[in-house]
Amino acid sequence: MSDVDGDQGGQRPKSTFPTYMAEGEQLYHKGEYLKAVESYSTALTLQPDDKNCFVARSKCYLKMGDSENALKDAEASLKEDKEFFKGLYQKAEALYTMGDFEFALVFYHRGHKLRPELQEFRLGIQKAQEAIENSVGSPSSVKLENKGDLSFFRKGEEVKKGLPVSIIHTLRREQKQQNQKTTKSERTTKQLLGELYTDKEYLEKLLKDEDLVKGKMRGGERLQDLILNCITYLDTRTEFWHQQRPIYARERDRKLMQQKWNKSRQSPPSDPARFVLESLEDIDTALTSGNAEGSLKNARDVMKTVQGWSEKVVPNKKEVMGSLHSCIGNALIDLGDMDKALDHHQKDLELATQCKLSDAKSRALDNIGRVYARIGKFTQAIEVWEEKIPLVRSDLEKTWLFHEIGRCYLELRRHTEARDYGCRSLAAADEIADEKWQLNASVLVAQSELKLGNFNSSVSHFERALDRAKVLQDDFAMDAIQKALHVARQDSAQ
Repeated sequence: MSDVDGDQGGQRPKSTFPTYMAEGEQLYHKGEYLKAVESYSTALTLQPDDKNCFVARSKCYLKMGDSENALKDAEASLKEDKEFFKGLYQKAEALYTMGDFEFALVFYHRGHKLRPELQEFRLGIQKAQEAIENSVGSPSSVKLENKGDLSFFRKGEEVKKGLPVSIIHTLRREQKQQNQKTTKSERTTKQLLGELYTDKEYLEKLLKDEDLVKGKMRGGERLQDLILNCITYLDTRTEFWHQQRPIYARERDRKLMQQKWNKSRQSPPSDPARFVLESLEDIDTALTSGNAEGSLKNARDVMKTVQGWSEKVVPNKKEVMGSLHSCIGNALIDLGDMDKALDHHQKDLELATQCKLSDAKSRALDNIGRVYARIGKFTQAIEVWEEKIPLVRSDLEKTWLFHEIGRCYLELRRHTEARDYGCRSLAAADEIADEKWQLNASVLVAQSELKLGNFNSSVSHFERALDRAKVLQDDFAMDAIQKALHVARQDSAQ
């Protein structure tokens, strides 16, 4: 337990920050959340700005039902780093628990934008959307509700209360009533976005409400910025989000599985679909929060359970087993056991190939390449990732895949191939106007050109990368690029 004197004594804690963090984690897993909060609070007296500690304490508060303090800690974890994905997820979770489903949806989307490979953000998007759907009755029953942190005024009108309970779906009904002609490009966008198409229309309409977009959230963020971020996300990441959706992300899929499983005479958990969904969510949440060992144990336990079920109980048993192998492999990567991680990701690939699941195959190839790259087997990583290229269905996925392949070629000192893949990554990033990947790809091209002796081209790409870093306000990147640019200019002048 925490051996810290009270404030009245004015004494410092008797132990170290890592000790109190470990103690808090141990208490959390035992379900002793109040004591865990005390440990994390003591740790914060030693390192007041530690963002991981704020997230850990926020999780405890959520377990205790104290959503307000959970939200405060989540926001504190984002104070210095607005793109800290664990903080974004925790903020979304806190908002969801408070019933602010629309705000939660915004932050699930923001986290997914930053870390599209993490399943918990995709599941968060789904459950927030479902919660919004469930809160909406007939159009006449929809009411506006004042959440306390958003009040919008119009001249000569009454106060327009806060965000509607059905922020997206209220206007969705209006959009469906419109019979406007749709251009070819709009039809393509609508096909790619599916149900999200009217979300995009709604958000674009929100931007026209000058009074509304001036509002701010609890953390001081402007609603206008959040809306623009969401629109950008929908514009540039639609295909990727659709491709990467979790197996159980759709309600109709779960209902279909439920119908199949209800016909079984066996006695697994009363709701196998929900058991699998919640288990996968818990596994990913544990991994994201830094508890790789807990994630691994949970995944293995769930795998044993599913292995004991017949295919009548789990009609897509191989698909589920593939997902679990993927989860186990990812946990083992975090734990540094690359050999076992590779084995599980290869089993995921085998099952995906047997079932002819292109998305699962793409996932497995991605992870196998990641393992090879981590252990320095860059040639094998390239071979696996190049096999994945035909399965890529969006420019977003192309830009990071081409970048990773190019980075491997650079490590192998095959600078021409590194440059070529860097250029392909940059072209894909330009297509979706993704500033972060424009930055990454420009640096890769610049480094490759520098090694090839093409100094003017190297300087040009470093300069472009520096511009992107300034736009993103990435001080670390700016400093590194400026140093590299100085070297490139010196070589160019010689």
